[in-house]
Parts: sequence; C-alpha cells; structure tokens
Amino acid sequence: MKKRLLGKTGIEVTEISFGGLPIQRCNMEEAGVVLHAVLDAGINFIDTARAYTDSEAKIGCHLADRRKEYFLASKSMARDRAGMAKDIDLSLAAMKTNYIDLYQVHNIKGREDLDAVLAPGGALEALKEAQKAGKIGHIGITGHTISLLIEGLRTGEFSTVQVPFNCIEQQALEELFPLAKAMNIGRIVMKPLGGGQLEQIDLALRFILEHDISTAIPGMDQIEQIQQNAAASEKFRPLSDQERQELLQEAKILGPNFCRRCGYCMPCAVGIDIPTTFIFHLQYTRYGMKDAISKRYATFSSKASDCIECGVCEERCPYDIPIRERMKQIARELG
Repeated sequence: MKKRLLGKTGIEVTEISFGGLPIQRCNMEEAGVVLHAVLDAGINFIDTARAYTDSEAKIGCHLADRRKEYFLASKSMARDRAGMAKDIDLSLAAMKTNYIDLYQVHNIKGREDLDAVLAPGGALEALKEAQKAGKIGHIGITGHTISLLIEGLRTGEFSTVQVPFNCIEQQALEELFPLAKAMNIGRIVMKPLGGGQLEQIDLALRFILEHDISTAIPGMDQIEQIQQNAAASEKFRPLSDQERQELLQEAKILGPNFCRRCGYCMPCAVGIDIPTTFIFHLQYTRYGMKDAISKRYATFSSKASDCIECGVCEERCPYDIPIRERMKQIARELG
C-alpha cells in the first residue's frame, strides 16, 4: 500500500485509509473481522470519532493488541475545555490505548463552533493540554464548511484538516487544499465515495488519488470493500478520458445536493430511516427501479409521510440538506 506524508505531523499514512463510521452497523464479532482485515491489507491509519456510537469501543476491543501497526485518529464535537478533556479520556479508555496520534475538532459547521473552540476555556485549550501530557500527538480540524476550515487553518493551531472531497464535491481544490499544502497541513479526504453513493468505486478513488491529498478515508464494513478500496492504490493508474467522462456522468446524475449517508441526522423522532429513504428515492427516480423500490419501500414501518417536520434532522445535517422538503416530495411519490 502506497504511503503519503500527513503534513507537518511527519506521519506516513497509507493513501487509502480506514473511515470508522460504518462499523457501527456491524455487531462486535463482525467488526473484528473487518478491523483485522484492514490491518492485514496494509492500511495503517484509522479514523473514528466519539460521535460514531460504539466505533471506538470496537477498535479498542479488537485492535488494542495490534496498536503498533497503525496510527490512530479520533475526534470530538465538544466545543469547551471540560467537554473536550472528558472526550479525550473517554476515547483513550474506549480504544484501550494511552496515546492517540491525531485528535480532531469534529464538524465545525457554524461561526459559533469555531469561535467557541478557539475562545478562552474552549476545546483547543484541552487539546493542547492533552498534547503536553502525552495523551495525543497532533491536533486537527474537520468540517464541511470550507470558509470556516480556511479560517481555522490560518490560526496556525491545526496540523491536519479533514473535509469532503470527491468527483462531485471539489470545492476544497479552490483555496483550502492549496492553503493547507502551503502551510504543510495534512489533507484528509472524507466522503471520497460520496458517502457510498458513488457506484464506480475504482474510478472515484483513482480520481481522488490523482490529487495532492494526504489520505482518503472511505468507510468500510465489509471485507470486499477493503479489498476494492486498497486495489485503487495498489494498482493505481490515472483515469483515461473515457473513464473520467463516465465518472462525471455519474456525478451529474447524483447532483450536488445529495445525501452522503453520514447518519448525523439520526435518530428520527418518528423512526424514519432518513438515509435509506433518500437512497430508495434516488433509485426510484433516477435508476429505473420503480417497481422494485415501491415494493421494498412498502415494507418500511415508518415512511416519509410520517414526518412531523420537527426539523431536528436538519439541525444535525452537516450538508444543510432540506430534509423536510425532501420528505414531502418522497411522500408524494412513494407514500
């Protein structure tokens, strides 16, 4: 597996690494099979988060004995000093380690988030204290709002930045990635497969690897995914003109305002599986699967028509998708 330098951290990470969000869907035994396969494939960088329910616990349960084989990253949504300090200790305990290579401020979405983190008594203070205490190695920032990430990097406080980048979402290329490179800040690509929506996986990952990023962290919860993702690095070749057109055509079909299946919108107050509902609607409207999807959707216990428009899901969505309006549309077409 080819490696790239993670900016000023000095860490050499595999250019295709492991995103730990999807192993929430595995039971503990299944997660163990996946996690060991990740290391066996040569992947040496694992990224997870406090917000990913039991992802950290699964990593700790299965990989604590192999800790020397990988660099570890986690992140917290805490914005204040006390909350961040608590989350760092919880991460260390859950993952059964005394050291986390990279700890990140998770999902800087609004101005108030960045201000709170940087303010006196903010999360950055706890991160620096943990760094001095030898609990963490480096401090990173993640999010989906490019302008705020740029502002965060310009403070000089962060060694890495994690942001969505794929054949649909290329905003990071304009200013964020060039700034990060100039500042020797590691560029971690999340959602390289559009949250699992992009079907041409090899093309999508090779598109990413053509660019000057440090590592891409597609989420994986199956052995086949690990093998396929790793192959994009091991057998890398630049996209041909025809392959590029095929990928761009898929991107055009999905459009810019699509659900990445990150799951931050969940749980729904009335039990709607929001990401799956969006996927089914996409398959219904764009992929000619009207009969099959109608039958499968009919088995859902909670449907789009059950939405009470509370808006909690929209507050959580890092992509600002108008979920309530989408639910109305889906209800009209699927019930």
